Amino acid sequence: MTSPTVVPPPRPIRPIVQAPDGDRPAPDGPTLRIVPWVDPVADPHGVHPCSRYVELYWLGIIGPSTTWLLRRLHYGLEVHGDGYDLHLPETARSLGLGDRMGRNAPFRRALARLVTFELARAHGPGELAVRTRIPPLPLRHLSRLPESLQRSHRRWIAEQRLPEHEQMRRRALRLATGLAEAGHDRAAIEQRLAQWQFHPAVAFHAAGAATDPGRQAPRSADRPRTLTIHPSLPGRPVQPCAPDLPTDGWT
Repeated sequence: MTSPTVVPPPRPIRPIVQAPDGDRPAPDGPTLRIVPWVDPVADPHGVHPCSRYVELYWLGIIGPSTTWLLRRLHYGLEVHGDGYDLHLPETARSLGLGDRMGRNAPFRRALARLVTFELARAHGPGELAVRTRIPPLPLRHLSRLPESLQRSHRRWIAEQRLPEHEQMRRRALRLATGLAEAGHDRAAIEQRLAQWQFHPAVAFHAAGAATDPGRQAPRSADRPRTLTIHPSLPGRPVQPCAPDLPTDGWT
């Protein structure tokens, strides 16, 4: 008589915790396919990746490395609208991030932040879709910025509800006031606003209002000599990220 075979109970399987695909956008190979992320809902309300808005508000959230990477990727899409192959080690070195491609490498972390903050997303094996229009900063991130930038952002949000000509007038006056406080006279202010492509009538009235003696606060000899930076979004067209770079053979 044979003894029954005793089958041991199955050992519990430990779940393998894997990072989300979004945290690992770069493939194992040296290149990554970059394609545009077309978002018909968010794009109409977005701004250019090289705009002052991104520099003032997004940079403090995603960091300088990710901001520069976003601009570099967008420039590639301006040259190659349907997409292009990005050489990862070469791009990392060109941004000053070294050429290591490990999981915790600075370049890989910058790519991951683009996905974390929904500025890019995985788009098939070995592909990354990158936004060409950057949406306004979500309010949940706004509290991480300095108070001066929070006030500036609230003013920007309020101005978006105004007619375009009123937005332009307010921006011109704000810039003209800053130039006047820096010591520029009316002619210089008007010329600077014209260089920023404000309408001549808008530049004329803004320069006059900023240099009106009745509007200037009295200066005190005992006032400490400090420099105040007034965040603003000049109402001028955004220039390409790198207009002076050759486009032939750029990858």
